[in-house]
Order: sequence, then structure tokens, then C-alpha cells
Amino acid sequence: MTAKAFASTGDMAAKTVSFTEIGPDLYAYTAEGDPNSGIIVGDDGCMVIDAQATPAMAEDVIARVRTITDKPIKYVVLSHYHAVRVLGASAYKAQGIIASNATYDLIVERGEQDKASEIGRFPRLFRGESSIPEGLTWPTLTFESGMSVFLGKREVKLFHLGAGHTAGDIVAWVPDAEVMFTGDLVEYHSACYCGDAHLREWPQTLDSILDFQPKAIAPGRGDALQGDQAVREAVAMTRDFVNTLYGAAELSVARGRSLKETFAATREVMDPKFGNFAIYEHCLPFNVSRAFDEASGIDHPVIWTAERDRDMWAQLQG
Repeated sequence: MTAKAFASTGDMAAKTVSFTEIGPDLYAYTAEGDPNSGIIVGDDGCMVIDAQATPAMAEDVIARVRTITDKPIKYVVLSHYHAVRVLGASAYKAQGIIASNATYDLIVERGEQDKASEIGRFPRLFRGESSIPEGLTWPTLTFESGMSVFLGKREVKLFHLGAGHTAGDIVAWVPDAEVMFTGDLVEYHSACYCGDAHLREWPQTLDSILDFQPKAIAPGRGDALQGDQAVREAVAMTRDFVNTLYGAAELSVARGRSLKETFAATREVMDPKFGNFAIYEHCLPFNVSRAFDEASGIDHPVIWTAERDRDMWAQLQG
């Protein structure tokens, strides 16, 4: 049997980008399961939600923005700390980079390790790596639970609704259009990456998203979704993924299984439902490892390093 390429190092095929209007002057930049960005156009400027992985890749987002407006990009919002979302921020020359306090703390704790880990896992998503400035991308504005940003008269409300994909996830809510940009708290036909997740809390955070009754959402990965039915389907799909993963790990831990045995048992229940999702094979070893830890009572996710990534991959895939 041929060994599987580590993480997504074998995934080098270009993806088709879509740029979809999901509300008045609200857009989703999506690419077949690659990380999405969102664009909010206000009276006097724009906001970008999630920056892409490198400044070189961010230039394509900027080019799409310039097809709809010449207003300046005033703010970049980081839905969470992962390198694939944040390291392109410098390209926008924004006056503010916004994240939650919890995200800032996670950058302090594990930003350097995460940067090296993610570049090693998924080189295609870091095209133009040499364009990344030295050091890390740091938020210039942070908040605890919520804040409002005004683009002229247009208000954007940012909320930290609870942990999920990471401890610091935030959403961007546009009240005048009832549209939400969820980051990786919601995925659509794409595997949730759960290596840094808080799996027991995640479903409660999804409930808080549904409380807004959004008319449309831009998820972290997958197509933009318009209409109540499509939004609920995406949230239900995410909830099912998270609950199935954690439930399998919890059962395995209760039965005294090893991590490798848990990986095999989790595959049995996850593969039939989610095996065709984008980045599923990439995520699964990291997901099972985190679910196993959380079910074992380890509340704080491990810090992934390039060395730890490959050791765990070899252990579970070997």
C-alpha cells in the first residue's frame, strides 16, 4: 500500500475562485474548500474578514474588491489565529487589524509554532511565502466579547460567541443585511479542522450563531450560503461533524482504547458520512488526536509543531 502524503503536501492542484454577493455590498471569496475571505463594503471604506495565508495570495482578494469598489480597505478582521487566515494581512495596508483578546493570547502562546506547522502541512496555501513579512501578524485592536465598527453609517458587529474551532473565534454580523461571516466555526462540505478545537463547547457556539437567524453566511470553507434552509443545513452539517468526532473519541476513551485504536474506530463512523469532504484526510489525524485528548480530560489543546505533526501522522497512518 502506498503511504499517504503528509497532511496536504500532495495537494498542489489549483482551485477555482468564486466571488459571490451574499447581501447588499457583502461578498464571499471562496475557492473549492480552500480558506474563504469575506468583504464588507460600507459608505467610506471596506472590511476584509480573514486575510489569506500570504500577501501574494491576498492580492487576488484585493483585485476582486477593486472590481466592485475603489473605497479603501480600512480594517482586516482575523476570525482566529491560524496562519492560513492571518499572514496575508500586510497586503491590505489597513488602518486596523482586529481580533479577540483570546486570539491575541493564542498568537503569543503558539503563533510561531503554528506558522511553521501550517506551512509544512499545506504548501499550496502558502504560495508566495517569501512575501510574508518577518515575524507574526499582530492585531492592533482587540476586544473581549463584542465591539462595533462603523464603515460610515454601516455598522459591523464583531462577537466572540464562545470557543469552537479555537478558543478565540469571532464572527462578523452585519445587522442591516442580517448576514454573518462565521470563519471556521461553520464549514460547508468541508472537514472541520479540530486540532485546536474545544469540541464540547463548539455546538453551543453554533446555537448562538443560529440565534441571529442569519439570512446568509460566509462559512470558513465551502460555498457561501443564502437563505434560512441553506444556513441551517451548513450549521447542522458542522454540528454533526463535531459531535460524531467527539462521540467516537469519548466512547473509545471510555473503553480504554489507545490513540491509534481510537483513530481506527473514528474512521468507521466518520468515513461514510464525511469522507468526501474537502481536506478530510488532512484533518482526520489531528482531529482524532485532539478529540482523544479532550475526552481524556485535557482541556487546553496541545501546541502543534512541525516535528509533533509528523510524529503523530506517522503514528496514526503507519
